[in-house]
Amino acid sequence: MLLMAYCLAIGTLYAQQRPNVLWVVIEDTSPQFIGCYGDSSARTPAIDKLARGGVRFSNAFATGTVCSPSRSAIITGARTYEMGTGNHRSNYAIPAFIKGFPSYLRQAGYYTSNNKKTDYNTSAAKRLTTESWDESSGEAGWWNRKPGQPFFAVFNFDDSHQSRTMTNPYQLYTKQVLDELPADRKVAEKEVHVPPFFRDSDSMRKQLARIYNGISLADYKLGKVIDRLENDHLLDSTIIFFYADHGEGMPRAKTNGIDLGFRAPLVIWFPEMYKGLSPWGTGGVATADLVNFADFAPTLLQLAGAPIPEYMHGRALLGKDAAPAPAPKQMLLTSDGAEGVTELCRTITDGRFTYSRVFMPFMPELFYKKYFDYSEIMQQMRADLKNNLLDNTQKRLFETRQTEYLFDYNNDPWQLHNLAQDPQYQPMLEEMRQKMKSDIIRNRDVMFLPEYELGQISKTGTPYEFRQNDQEYPIADIYQAASLSGIRTNNSLKKQVELLKHSNRFVRYWAALGLKSQGEAVKKYSRQLKDALKDEYAPVKIVVASVLYDQARDDMAGNILKEVIETGKPFLTRLAIQMVQYQQNRDAFVPAVQQLLNEIAQKKKAADAREPAELFMYSVKNVPLKYETFW
Repeated sequence: MLLMAYCLAIGTLYAQQRPNVLWVVIEDTSPQFIGCYGDSSARTPAIDKLARGGVRFSNAFATGTVCSPSRSAIITGARTYEMGTGNHRSNYAIPAFIKGFPSYLRQAGYYTSNNKKTDYNTSAAKRLTTESWDESSGEAGWWNRKPGQPFFAVFNFDDSHQSRTMTNPYQLYTKQVLDELPADRKVAEKEVHVPPFFRDSDSMRKQLARIYNGISLADYKLGKVIDRLENDHLLDSTIIFFYADHGEGMPRAKTNGIDLGFRAPLVIWFPEMYKGLSPWGTGGVATADLVNFADFAPTLLQLAGAPIPEYMHGRALLGKDAAPAPAPKQMLLTSDGAEGVTELCRTITDGRFTYSRVFMPFMPELFYKKYFDYSEIMQQMRADLKNNLLDNTQKRLFETRQTEYLFDYNNDPWQLHNLAQDPQYQPMLEEMRQKMKSDIIRNRDVMFLPEYELGQISKTGTPYEFRQNDQEYPIADIYQAASLSGIRTNNSLKKQVELLKHSNRFVRYWAALGLKSQGEAVKKYSRQLKDALKDEYAPVKIVVASVLYDQARDDMAGNILKEVIETGKPFLTRLAIQMVQYQQNRDAFVPAVQQLLNEIAQKKKAADAREPAELFMYSVKNVPLKYETFW
């Protein structure tokens, strides 16, 4: 009996020696809008205080540029381009062995609480939630643990979310944010800093003040949580992580595959007893080490003394016994589709220089997305464009993108000056191109599959496992075809046309997508394109039909697109609508899209394509987008 009591006492002592961990997550925030990162207009005293006593990271990057993909990687420690979870609002399968990392903390004796957001972007979301958390609710916190039990507690504040800062009507923002914010925390419209890709006007300042005040309210709530931690006499035994789930929830940042979408604030604060766990020191230290959110899971497991699964490829950042691995010199970042819109961009960064490769450049930076387009800020920007009030920098957001971007963050934090064509930077550009190619092929990036295919695979298997079969998924060949996309030369055009006859359907898909960016030059290959309309793989047929109708007004191609739109088939109808959205002669498809919307309203067709269909009618016929409450 005495021996058992002794063992229990030793176990309790060991548990108490392990750090408690508090995570406070805010949403949709870039470091440029926070005081400790240099914005003098920001009201962020709680974040700034953490930074003065802890470590501030200048090169922390999300695993996606929109919330649910980022969160799928955070909760699992596996990367979106491995799992197939890169598309925002998708529901694809992941293997059973990929677990929510807090489940390993629970096995190690930690009490885990989540207050309260999940949004894990996979069909396994319910399983991940159940296995990860002792409690996941709006009431969850460390206070329900056993005496002496170490805890991992997450708090997520949505006050800085896009819904507050741009999407919801102004009167709802007033209720949700301004009315909740103490007077001395409010940022006036005249105080805001206007990024130069927005027109500096009273109406724009009114919208940008929403960003500052949303962050200010989130900071206020962060301070309240820390106060409670201190009142519970736990501050001296708790490591505090503060971060945002990705870049700012404003046009050109969120959902965009450049630095502005990925870069996020990150501060880690250490109490006196755990300062030795920081390899950078503490007390207001700033580090330029590259950090990716896939590093969080192995970091927490190492702190808890739990084993790190092999499928986690992130870097454990902290730890006394196991020194952290050296920070990488460069890092691959990935941005994929959002809200039913297919998109793919890949980025390599060294923290200062960021190279981004756009694989679908026929779409502008501000491609149509429903929850952006019915916001007041987007309505203002489109009105300014129509009234010719924008300068050339501001107009570029609405124009066809370039294929490659290279930005120097240190000298150009708003990413205005593309260095990709500058001869001085060509060696760096080529090095980053090759690094990107190597990383994509080595990691077998599964997001080069059409969304249709991800859905098909998930019926019986998982994209994670599918990508490992080189017979089915020859990633080197697929990437080679995709790398031609946006290269507007006769040689690349000829190769793309030849690849329409490739034996692999995904290679053919990328050959077709690449032709979308070739413009009138494809007309001389009309015969080959007509032959490709017979392709048995539906995504290939749809994209080829769009190219052929766009440049040659081919009736057969037009009929194929109309038929696919009218059928309302999952994924395929969305793809067809997106393809005609970005082509000439769009009016010809208005009747088909309207018929689809009518049948969706009558519940005769599934609502899978409703948002793209509504966006199409908005862009072509100026049909107003119906507002829907966005939490």
